[in-house]
Amino acid sequence: MWGIIISIVMAIIIGLIGDALVGHNMPGGILGSMIAGFVGAWIGSLLFGDFGPIIADFAVVPAIIGTAIFVFILGLIGKLFRRAA
Repeated sequence: MWGIIISIVMAIIIGLIGDALVGHNMPGGILGSMIAGFVGAWIGSLLFGDFGPIIADFAVVPAIIGTAIFVFILGLIGKLFRRAA
């Protein structure tokens, strides 16, 4: 039970850090940051592997970089849709 809670908290923290690095406002607030943290951790581990400190099965450095990439891509897609509308 505690493992799930710690994973969710880590995903939220990583999502907020990745959002702050890119400078976009992540839609969805805390829930959006949590989803971005999980997706970013997955992207980061695929692209960069597992290096740096590992907390709650998150390799922190690749997860933050992956989240920043994910949020940046979401920001570009959001701008594209705002122009089209």
